[in-house]
Amino acid sequence: MRFRRSAVALVAVLALATGVSACNDDSKTGSNGDTKLEKVSYLTSFGTFGREAYAYVALEKGYFKEAGFDVTITPGKGTVDVMKIVAGGQADYGIGDFTALMITLAKQKLPVTTVGMIHQRSMAAIVALEGGKIKAGDPKSLVADPKIRIGDQPGSTNQVTFPLYAQQVGIDPKSVEFVPSPPPGLPALLANDKVDGIGQFVVGVPLLEAADKEKKRKAVVLPYGDKVQDLYGNAIIARDDLVKEHPDQVKKFTAALIKGLNDAMADPADAAATLKKYVPGTDIAVATKELELMKEYVKPDGFNGAPGEVDPVRVQRIIDALVKYKVVEEGAIKPADVVNAGLAPKG
Repeated sequence: MRFRRSAVALVAVLALATGVSACNDDSKTGSNGDTKLEKVSYLTSFGTFGREAYAYVALEKGYFKEAGFDVTITPGKGTVDVMKIVAGGQADYGIGDFTALMITLAKQKLPVTTVGMIHQRSMAAIVALEGGKIKAGDPKSLVADPKIRIGDQPGSTNQVTFPLYAQQVGIDPKSVEFVPSPPPGLPALLANDKVDGIGQFVVGVPLLEAADKEKKRKAVVLPYGDKVQDLYGNAIIARDDLVKEHPDQVKKFTAALIKGLNDAMADPADAAATLKKYVPGTDIAVATKELELMKEYVKPDGFNGAPGEVDPVRVQRIIDALVKYKVVEEGAIKPADVVNAGLAPKG
């Protein structure tokens, strides 16, 4: 019920604040004869942290405008909320974790699909602080008596995909207790030793270490992607009808967004400064560190493809793993149900 209420609330805000239309006629022109920019709405994956700066870079540098779009960026509240809002027609595009998207679509059919990848490798992780029960490089340290307590938002990417990670490293997924915790309070929860660890993206480490002002401990990170290397990270999500009826729009929007991503990875400090222009509360130093950490997930070692591309064969391997470890039922999804590789960027 909680995520439904939050989704409804955000839908109302979007509808009133942005006046989103599903898709405008590309042929419309302004009173001076110029082509009128098409209004498009976009949801970040979660909040306006440094990791989301690339969208603001695309906006600031005019990449969206060059593609013919007047884009409104609104902070998202996690993969499932983003999926629901895009599916409901109150946003055109959004960002969400690809594995969480697949698991959700296997259990609930929503009219959304993936049209490109932001991260070629998953950033999901369990993060703790040094000196605690959880040890760096040792997933088995998640098994303890009493149970390791992990703070996280119910339905989060890290929680939804934990069973796959746990079984891959040879531990019982039920050996860990997830403690329902609002995302904004997670850094303080960890810093005050109220939990043993939290569900977090790897790039959140600078923020977590900054929150531990008194003890100044270093973060201990157990990245899911180290053990389940096929996992993608965040994906670009679009509504099915938009994909089917306006594929050119989808390609143009995705290309403009990826262009902003490339620039953000090339100059994280400048991207962080751009984010601060639109989100005044941004800590430029923390945002810069997040973006620097994100580089290896956007283009991991050994990846020679185009930024944003999707490999259907790899998607099938992820599905096979989800089925093998009983995260989803066999036959619940196939690659074509979760991604439109034909619209994704290509090398």
